[in-house]
Amino acid sequence: MSGDRTVRRAQRGSVSVEVAILAPVFILLLGLAVVAGRAAVARSVVDSAAHDAARAASIARTREQAVADGKAGVEQVLAGQGINCSSAASVRLTGRLPTGESVSLDYAFDPWRVGELVFVVATVRCVVSLDDLWMPGTPGTITIERSFVSPMDRYRGRTLGLGLVGPVSPAGGGGPDGGGV
Repeated sequence: MSGDRTVRRAQRGSVSVEVAILAPVFILLLGLAVVAGRAAVARSVVDSAAHDAARAASIARTREQAVADGKAGVEQVLAGQGINCSSAASVRLTGRLPTGESVSLDYAFDPWRVGELVFVVATVRCVVSLDDLWMPGTPGTITIERSFVSPMDRYRGRTLGLGLVGPVSPAGGGGPDGGGV
């Protein structure tokens, strides 16, 4: 019986020491899980923003509208999901041919290229701050860059930039100011 008491006295307080040693390790693991989760959510949201930007740009009628719609789509997705970029998110729109060759956005929106397959590539870059997590050893920011490719409609309506508003007859009387055909 005295042998049992000796073993118990030797182990007295060992649980407190184990908790004191392991608690910081568990807290560190929990913090790393939070950082990894924040990064994964931010990557997913930036990926979704690139998707929306490419899709909005690919259905636009003009280059200017494509740029405006692409940027607006990115801002809307980032704001809607609560992702704040340290600086404004950068949106880069380019064109791509089926061969993989990069082309300018002007080429992609050339109104005389009816029927030619062209893709719009949207690349979104966002620097996400991690300073609010208060985790020692983690980077202050992470840079996330995602791209998405969307095909342009080959036969979408286009503005030819000629300033024509309505049908015009060769005699000059069928315009918007009346008369004619």
